[in-house]
Amino acid sequence: MVTSGTPPTGHAAEQDGREDDRAVPAGGGSARDVPEAPASARTVFGDRLHVATRYVELLAHTGVSHGLIGPREVPRLWERHVLNCAVVAELVPAGATVVDVGSGAGLPGLAIAAARPDLRIHLVEPMARRSDWLSVAVDELGLTGVEVHRGRAEEVDVVGDVVTARAVSKLATLAPWMAPLAHEGGLMLALKGSSAADELARDRAAAGNAGWGGLEVVHVGGEFLDTPTTVIRGTRTSPRRGRGKRSRR
Repeated sequence: MVTSGTPPTGHAAEQDGREDDRAVPAGGGSARDVPEAPASARTVFGDRLHVATRYVELLAHTGVSHGLIGPREVPRLWERHVLNCAVVAELVPAGATVVDVGSGAGLPGLAIAAARPDLRIHLVEPMARRSDWLSVAVDELGLTGVEVHRGRAEEVDVVGDVVTARAVSKLATLAPWMAPLAHEGGLMLALKGSSAADELARDRAAAGNAGWGGLEVVHVGGEFLDTPTTVIRGTRTSPRRGRGKRSRR
């Protein structure tokens, strides 16, 4: 299911993939070699490994053909992308509602959903061809606890216990986008690269002004990944303001 915010305008609309508003065929794409699941994937996903495996297949096929994943990324989909995101699930409380901002190919949102069926997850994505692909992927994977929202972070009417983002923007820009999507006391989990500590030092004040406290860099997945996943974590410290009342889904 896809719900829509205000349609993107201007430059965003130009990149919105209007020609791709039609449904994306789940089984399309060229025949590419799908990487075999590493042993660590069974540990991370357990009896839901089949869901993660199907997700990797979708990324390798229609994810590539629709421009969500570069073809050179296919051999490292497990380590660099799916497992890199799935291990963040250990930071998410049981039964939480998660809002994934700029979800793109469903990273980290769909990877977390594959590992954690107890969660309610909202995927927020403004581009039509991406949100359409996400909607098809959710159906293909049988993820009944996942909903796709087409729109920008400031347009969607949803709020959660945890807000996630990966490769969306610098912290100073990202923090104000994420803050209104979190309950007071909720968590920000921003997946970052090796320069996360420097980014946090630079943007801590801006993130604090947006209403995030307790900011720190944490590393997860070291027992499963050659390179642990780096996350900037924070807690929503002040009530949401200036965005109107949101539904608590």
